[in-house]
Amino acid sequence: MATIKDIGLAAAINIFSAFIFLMLFAILRLQPINDRVYFPKWYFKGIRSSPTCSGGFVGKFVNCDFNSYLRFLSWMPAALKMPELELIDHAGLDSAAYIRIYLLGLKIFAPLMVLSLSILVPVNWTDKTLEHLKDVTFSNIDKLSISNVAPRSE
Repeated sequence: MATIKDIGLAAAINIFSAFIFLMLFAILRLQPINDRVYFPKWYFKGIRSSPTCSGGFVGKFVNCDFNSYLRFLSWMPAALKMPELELIDHAGLDSAAYIRIYLLGLKIFAPLMVLSLSILVPVNWTDKTLEHLKDVTFSNIDKLSISNVAPRSE
């Protein structure tokens, strides 16, 4: 039996780990040693040259521009607004496919979330099936599940 405290703790752990992985990605993406991993198409076109060939010894491996760490997510809104053909030319087909899947997921799951929050949650919450069952221990979070709705109910 899960309580709201258990679900809150699980959500906090997931949010914290997602934040840590996002920060790790942001830091690794900005390092000169990983430049060819994150920008291979730019090297192929000759737009970008290897940062490990020039600069000081530390500058070849570590990005010392601290302003770039503050604006590490500035590429996201620009990528979402960019036309698909321009995005394919700029970042590659895999980036365009990823953004298309992401936007399709938003278009599918946002209306489903509104539907479930406005119809399914109130129906599950207001039914009293769990309260009428004997020898069943349940919490308030269990009232949101389908088990709180009577079999063959309308």
